[in-house]
Formats: sequence, C-alpha cells, structure tokens
Amino acid sequence: MDIVGFLKSQFVCHLLICYIFIVSGLIINFIQLFTLILWPINKQLFRRINCRLAYCISSQMVMLLEWWSGTDCTLYTDPENYQKYGKENAIVILNHNFEIDFLCGWNFCERFGVLGSSKVLAKKELSYMPIIGWMWYFLEIVFCKRKWEEDRKTVMQKLLNLRDYPENFWFLIHCEGTRFTEQKHQISMQVAEAKGLPKLKYHLLPRTKGFAVTVQCLRNVVSAVYDSTLNFRNNENPTLLGVLNGKKYHADLYVGRIPLEEVQECSNWLHKLYQEKDAFQEEYYRTGSYPAVPIVPPRRPWTLLNWLFWALLLLYPLFKLLINMINSGSSLTLASFAFVIIIASVGVRWMIGVTEINKGSTYGNNDNKQKQK
Repeated sequence: MDIVGFLKSQFVCHLLICYIFIVSGLIINFIQLFTLILWPINKQLFRRINCRLAYCISSQMVMLLEWWSGTDCTLYTDPENYQKYGKENAIVILNHNFEIDFLCGWNFCERFGVLGSSKVLAKKELSYMPIIGWMWYFLEIVFCKRKWEEDRKTVMQKLLNLRDYPENFWFLIHCEGTRFTEQKHQISMQVAEAKGLPKLKYHLLPRTKGFAVTVQCLRNVVSAVYDSTLNFRNNENPTLLGVLNGKKYHADLYVGRIPLEEVQECSNWLHKLYQEKDAFQEEYYRTGSYPAVPIVPPRRPWTLLNWLFWALLLLYPLFKLLINMINSGSSLTLASFAFVIIIASVGVRWMIGVTEINKGSTYGNNDNKQKQK
C-alpha cells in the first residue's frame, strides 16, 4: 500500500472528512433557513439559491466517490441520447442492489450538471435527519410515509409544485421501494406468484403507484424516463466504508432513454420494464458489459473545489483550537476533547451504518407479507 492509500485508510482522516461534512452541512442548513423569507417574495430565486446551497452538501459525498476513492464509472448508452442528458427534465428509474447506489445516482447527476436540483421520492423519516434531510426539505423533495392511503394527496401536491421549477431536474426513484436482499426477493416473488405477475430474478417486484402518480403529475414537465441499471465489475461489493477508506471500485451504469409519451398504462409498462431490466442484468453477468456504447463522462472539478473550500475554512480554526487545548494542559479540557472524539466516532459509524444492507429497511419484508394475507 502506498503512502496515500495508507493515509486514506486512517480513522483520523475519516473524522476530519466527517467534521467538514457535518459542520459545513449545519452552516448551510442555517443559511437555508434564512432563505425562507424569499419564498413569498420571489419563489424562483428561493429555488435557485437552494439548488446551489444543496450542491455544497451533496457534492461532498460525490467528491468522496470521484476524487477520494477514484471510483471509475462507465456509462453505457446511445450516443444520440447522451447529448440530451442534463438538458431536459427526466424521471430516473434506478435499481436498488448496492449500499452506494444512491451515491452512484448522485454521481450520474453531477456528471451532467443536475446534482443540485435532483429530486427523490424519500421516506418521511429522512426529513428529520440533519444536513441531508433538512437540505432535501428546502429542495422540495417528495417525502412519503409508505402508506399510500395517507401519501397519495401529499405526494401529488408536492409533485405538482415542481411543474414550474426553474432549473432542469432529474427525479430519481427506486421503484422497488427498498434495497434488494435475498429474503425480500423471496417474499416479493411470492407476491408476484399470487398476483399472476412474471417473476424477476435480480429485482424486487416494482411498486407501481408512486411511479404512476409521478408520471401523471409531471407529464407535461418531464421529457423522458431514464431506465438506469447499475452493476460493479468483478463481483465487487461496494460499501460507503470502502469509499471512505479510499477503495477504488469500477461501476458500470446502463441508461436507456424512453420518451415520456411512450409511457402509457404505467403499471403494465413498469412491470414490462423490470422484465427487461432483469434481462440486462442477465446479460451483464454473462458478458461483463451492456449492449450499448460505453462512454466515460468527464469529471467536473466543482465537487473537489467545493470540498477544498470548506476544508480550508473549517480546518484552520479546528487545529488552532486543538493547539490551544494541548498548550493549556488542563486535564478536564483534554478529557472533554477525548469525549468529543468518542462521540464523533460513534456518529461516523452511525452515518455509515445507515447505508448498510444488513441494517436496511424492513419495508420489503413486513409489508409484502401483509399483502399476501
């Protein structure tokens, strides 16, 4: 292991990265709070400012993937469609198999300049999470409780609010509703059999209601659906902890562009799409590539420059504080510092644990079991 790789694996570096992310994130959340005064005066200005502020947070995560770990991401797509990416509003359907698939989705957005304005359909609990959850609130992200009877009206209203959004945006959606595990897959296929639907080998049964309402509300705003399927070469099992340790992964992302006017009878269309996605997965496992032209979109420097700005701004006062604490020689001061380090360590591990597959949502387990009764 070279010296750079060794430093990337050290916990003190991880603490510093997380310190920059947490403190800068809270500062940005605080600034976002003050932008609320603009909403009744100039709603579009409020939105444009919050797109830039949100980018300052989410781009730090993308920086870890692109620059810290150096992960390669090869895009497989039609060159003609490639020219349209980032220049139109789109619904992006992502598979949900890996711990960092959300990060790869953000990376896809970043390469085409729509990271700051990207939207997701997220569970309500995330709206209470500091930094990212609060950032999403100011981005008008669509939150749901995963109880359709309660969600329908709220989700529709939030989506309709996006019809006059001033920036190009991509609406990212995991139609499977939860991350793939063997247990969830088994239960999901039991539901498919009970409903007379084709079984899937590499995906969970897609949940069609959220997608149908998204298409219904954004039909005159969104130009296309991007069918996206993510895989990693050589059976790599990427994790956020691996990225934080500077481990390099090799991602392959297939993206197919479907004009929105071709999406009719959303439920049947989505089930058919997932059968095609299953075939793409089969092809990838057999050949190691997708049946499309491989393109590597160039990295943009802004994620790295944004992180360097916050690092320079926040590390100087931190190091100055540490030097003053050491010079003071106070046992109480040093004990307090050690306590803060322990709390920070626990916090870092908790943030990483949120992404781990074995600690994921039970949504696909309990909910599907109830549907079979």
